[in-house]
Amino acid sequence: MSQELALMPATELSRLFASGEASPVEATEAVLANIEKYNPVLNAFCWLDPDAARCAARASEERWHRGAPLSPLDGVTATVKDLSFTRGWPTRRGCRAIPAAGPWTEESPSVARMREAGAVLLGKTSVPEFAAAFWTRSELCGVTRNPWDPTKTPGGSSGGASASLAAGMGTIALGSDAAGSARTPASATGTFGLKSTFGRIADYPSSYLGSLAVIGPMTRTVTDAALCMNVIAQPDARDSYALAPSGEDYLSAIEGGVAGLRIAYSPTLGFAEVDPEVAAIVERGVRLLEELGAEIERVEHVFDDPSEMLRTIMLPGVANAFRLFGFSDADKALMMPRLVESAERGAQIPIVAFLEAREKREKLGALMRRFHEKYDLLVTPTMPIPPIGAEEEAPSDPRYRRFQNLAPFTGAFNLTKQPAASVPVGVTADGLPVGMQVVGPLYGDALVMRACHALEMAQPFARPDLDRLIAFPAPGTPRGLASMHEAQSELAAA
Repeated sequence: MSQELALMPATELSRLFASGEASPVEATEAVLANIEKYNPVLNAFCWLDPDAARCAARASEERWHRGAPLSPLDGVTATVKDLSFTRGWPTRRGCRAIPAAGPWTEESPSVARMREAGAVLLGKTSVPEFAAAFWTRSELCGVTRNPWDPTKTPGGSSGGASASLAAGMGTIALGSDAAGSARTPASATGTFGLKSTFGRIADYPSSYLGSLAVIGPMTRTVTDAALCMNVIAQPDARDSYALAPSGEDYLSAIEGGVAGLRIAYSPTLGFAEVDPEVAAIVERGVRLLEELGAEIERVEHVFDDPSEMLRTIMLPGVANAFRLFGFSDADKALMMPRLVESAERGAQIPIVAFLEAREKREKLGALMRRFHEKYDLLVTPTMPIPPIGAEEEAPSDPRYRRFQNLAPFTGAFNLTKQPAASVPVGVTADGLPVGMQVVGPLYGDALVMRACHALEMAQPFARPDLDRLIAFPAPGTPRGLASMHEAQSELAAA
């Protein structure tokens, strides 16, 4: 039953914990066994604390025995993306220039809410440096790989989160998303990723990308995401942008199906190029929504390509991060040149250009408010092509070399602050998952999850063949955990 527990959804685990058929200790040991087995290949973690996880699991087991669990997530394993503060664990953002020395005494709101709910926190998942890429690798932690095919990327920047989920190395992952950083990894690994409405999940410290960035749950089922939202979608005084509580029970709200919903389907948004096989798989997902009773209307053009607007707003954010950290030239020498160049370009953007982009952003948001007066939801592909190589910045596969923009569908909805999710809808002939993006009106997080849940119930999500990972050559201690050991040695010496 060990492997079953590692891959079991939180909803089923809590039922087993309540009945005594399984315990949080057993579930945690099953997940830790999977980490030991698969992480040497996948390199999904940059920090791992098995002792703390086992201690939390024993405390949870005692609460379930008393019939006093803290929440349905009590005893369920979870991971934290290496952007969110976690007490006692460094938050280095995948960057060698950020020292491991603490003290790390604060916790971001979502992490604190999970701990208060009794979740068993396992460790921190790897990110590209400063989360600034749609793949996951860094000088600090090396290359993170995809459980469906270790030669491929699990996406980015929440690639460590998505890889850990797909391989049963944690039940829930806390991700984040500023231009698709939860949705694109979810698409790449056949998992579910939600970009919540801005402000729905409190965050601290504020992202250097400002109101583009949000926290969101990443899970193997939509119901687990709803359970997680019930826990983390709470205000926190440290976040001045946090919304008032919605009062919504997300677990109940995702029921009801899609019958009668008015859904716009845009294959390209009006500007994107999509691989024909990906387009066909997403089209089948749209047809399934129609079979479930949704009213589908094809909309060829929703808005013009917002990528230049997004860059003009994002790059100064990167430059501001360098200012906040006070990076020296010696620090920059430790970073990937690509990131340093982005910060330099951001510092050179005139304030008037930034303000003009912000005005365009406001107009795009207003356009989408009007759009949702007619349509309940909008669906698109999540990614235009399947996952690229784990060590590539651009596709080497000749079928995809013409694709210049690897994420044309996601960033616009960070600009508009709307909720959006990636839901698995199929697998390519090469055995790689494909996600469909479901976008809702502002504050319509539950509606987005409701449509995704209906799709999951009609067509359960495919899973990777994890046995294939055993044959893939592993380099010994994965680079992410090697960096952890190095940091621990430095801290001990100090």
